[in-house]
Amino acid sequence: MAYDPAARFEIKVSEVEFRRNSAGRMLMARIYQPQGSGPFPTVLDLHGGGWNRKDRLAEEPMDRALAASGLLVVAVDLTLAAEAPYPAAVQDANYAVRWLKANAARWNGEISKLGIFGSSSGGHLTELVALRPHDPRYGAIPLVGAPTVDATIAYAAMRSPVSNTSERHENAVRRKNEPMIKNSQTFFQPWDAIHEGNPREILARKEKVTLVPFLIMQGALDDNVLPEMQEEFANAYRAAGGACDYRLFADSVHEWTAQPGPQTAKAHETAKEFIARQLNG
Repeated sequence: MAYDPAARFEIKVSEVEFRRNSAGRMLMARIYQPQGSGPFPTVLDLHGGGWNRKDRLAEEPMDRALAASGLLVVAVDLTLAAEAPYPAAVQDANYAVRWLKANAARWNGEISKLGIFGSSSGGHLTELVALRPHDPRYGAIPLVGAPTVDATIAYAAMRSPVSNTSERHENAVRRKNEPMIKNSQTFFQPWDAIHEGNPREILARKEKVTLVPFLIMQGALDDNVLPEMQEEFANAYRAAGGACDYRLFADSVHEWTAQPGPQTAKAHETAKEFIARQLNG
């Protein structure tokens, strides 16, 4: 599958219904479709927001940058913690992979090497889907019409993923950051789920996992997800046998890509170059 990260395409943006969650809210999917002959490699975007807020629009600048280079990008809403705690959002993410595999052709997408872009808590969900693609809990939402489609992915590119949920919570406690503390307490119910659904602890427990290539982009000034925590996870992932491209971005806080600037542009180019290696290698 040829992909040129330096290519430029006009894009068409549209929206479709994704699924109705247990709280009764209709989750939507936003489609960023390159205009050309295609078919185009497909990327699923999972938004951040501390499991408790934000939606499919959260990473629009990154989504547009990726789509304009010739990738079909589909960003989905996720169930928020107040609607249903862990593992509901992971179930959405697992379902989204399968749903996109079944539907990408509608938007001229090709799914043989489907990848995920995940940011912050969306990066946490990305890691869980990647590590446990066949977990029956995560795959509990049936895909009508395509029951045999699985949730395996080819790669994951992430910005500031919450790779160690318990350590992030401890950092919030040290900083007396009450909103961050509440976010974890609302999402991880029962509380022991903060360990059961912790990517770093999953590796430490030597669970049987799937290891796809990871890109982790981390802000050097991030006080939400600490750089040293992120680097330790990257090293543990490599030690377990996975490939992890870890990039530290100078002068960058947790959500640095929300604002235009040199480091944001660098993040766009880094993600495109990583995806190109996965698709063209």
